[in-house]
Amino acid sequence: MIAAHRVADVRAAERATMVGLPGGALMQRAAAALDVECARILREATGGVSGRSVLVLAGSGDNGGDALYAAARLAARGVGVTALTTSDRVHDDSLRSARRAGVRTRPWRAGDEDVCAAADLVLDGIAGIGGHGGLRPDFEGLSALDGPVVVAVDVPSGLDADTGALTGELMAADVTVTFGTAKPAHLLAPAAARCGRLVVVDLGTSHHLPEPAVRRVEPQDVAARWRRAAPGDDKYSRGVVGVVAGGPDYTGAAVLAVEAAVRAGAGMVRYLGPRHPTELVRQRRPEVVAGPGRVQAWVLGPGVSPDDPEQQDRIRDALASGEPAVVDAGALGGLPDTLGPQHVLTPHAGELARLLGAERRDVEADPLTHARRVHERTGATVLLKGSVTTVVGAHGVFTAASAPTWLATAGAGDVLAGILGAALAGRPDEDPAQVAADVAVLHGRAAALASAGGPLAALDVADAVPAALTSLPGW
Repeated sequence: MIAAHRVADVRAAERATMVGLPGGALMQRAAAALDVECARILREATGGVSGRSVLVLAGSGDNGGDALYAAARLAARGVGVTALTTSDRVHDDSLRSARRAGVRTRPWRAGDEDVCAAADLVLDGIAGIGGHGGLRPDFEGLSALDGPVVVAVDVPSGLDADTGALTGELMAADVTVTFGTAKPAHLLAPAAARCGRLVVVDLGTSHHLPEPAVRRVEPQDVAARWRRAAPGDDKYSRGVVGVVAGGPDYTGAAVLAVEAAVRAGAGMVRYLGPRHPTELVRQRRPEVVAGPGRVQAWVLGPGVSPDDPEQQDRIRDALASGEPAVVDAGALGGLPDTLGPQHVLTPHAGELARLLGAERRDVEADPLTHARRVHERTGATVLLKGSVTTVVGAHGVFTAASAPTWLATAGAGDVLAGILGAALAGRPDEDPAQVAADVAVLHGRAAALASAGGPLAALDVADAVPAALTSLPGW
């Protein structure tokens, strides 16, 4: 699992770590890591280090100082380094160090985007982890920089490190080298896609850090937590999933949700719905029981119309039971006043925007803030679907980013709902947000297997779930 901490917590940990150390010790550690990573990238990208060109953008904060100290180290390797200062005030000691090493320095000028584009590597130290609101207007041309490898110091300039929100132009990175711990922006949409490959450098601050603000769940974490069938199990101990899905218009949603729950290891799946979806479900999965009975977790809403009174009544009854439930699609409208963390809402950005009366583009620009609002308003766990899935629960924020882009296909959410229903039924004593994040990782991994790099269909994803489980590292 990758842990990320808020800016205020990072700064407090750095202050605590600096007690008893010489001034600038952490900055020198950061600069040494930047030097090593930039040299490695130059070898991979150009075949060598000496004689290559690096352009350093150095702002007024500590990240600018880190970049200038790294510039001095790269110059000592024979790299041709130019540092452009982007503020009237820069870190004096690091600037002197860079100049002594032979780094050419001058202030940023209009049109210097072309100078950056001509370099082999650009080291972005314009803004630090306290920056937000996008690039200043005179740097907005860097948002379209093409050619060099861009390495960000701590976070790409223009990002809000605590939220990952995009509120203006930014300088996207191919690699981000961050210090002490990841920052929330590295793990959250939409910022994560702009950070490139993440390198976390240990500065010795970890024992001063509190609980993470965000956790990224990795495949090996899922393998360690997923419930495996045991010798003493029966269908009830493995979990009974009730599925209220589909209707006259979206019959396939019922089949997809049921198939996914079966494939994910539910001990028993019970389907409740109209006659035609019921016939399709029985034909596809004869082991599924049709009709009411004992249920330990629910899958509610895939393919259910808001205008289907029979299915909506079933949804209301299931939510009133207090059992864990996946609340998806057609079950998201008209939610009861009282929900609990065992109720996992699974909207995409458009559905979450409707719940809040917000604009979809605003949700997509700042998913975490909007998901938190729904969690605070309802008391439910919120799984916001997207290229990076964000899960907000009573005990923290989790993200998952294992899905291929081909997963953006009809029915994929129905499959996710079915897998999640099986997991909630089989892991009743665990944090629902953690369970939901694990499922998002598994769903993405199954999609990657089904896709093999090309297009996929939702039923392919459900069919790939057992193989996705057994291929998890450490399974």
